[in-house]
Amino acid sequence: MKLTKQIIEVIENADGKALATAVPECLHVVPVSTVRVEGDKILLVNYFMGKTLENLQENPNVSLACWRGLEGFQVKANVEYVTEGEVFDSMKKWIKEILPDRTVKGVLILSPYEVYDITATIECPGMRIL
Repeated sequence: MKLTKQIIEVIENADGKALATAVPECLHVVPVSTVRVEGDKILLVNYFMGKTLENLQENPNVSLACWRGLEGFQVKANVEYVTEGEVFDSMKKWIKEILPDRTVKGVLILSPYEVYDITATIECPGMRIL
């Protein structure tokens, strides 16, 4: 799925971001901080995740909500978690430049399959757009 420029702009410059995972026994939502879009993938850096990673082993589907002011999007995606390789090395290098005190434990690679507009000012909140 190709993300639009508007969606990418909100994701990369969001005031707030939250990632939800779900398994039969619980729904888990955590704030996330460092996000980057590369091509059709959304990359999230893991600094502290515990329960999130446990849940991803059982169910690799997530929902990422990102918003800036009243504009926002919810992205449903499949996730691959990496702790080595080209994507991991690239993100680790980037984080060292912008947040040198942080330790990258891994990278979540999100492959979006649905996007919803959650902007507060639209007539039909939650409207699927992609």
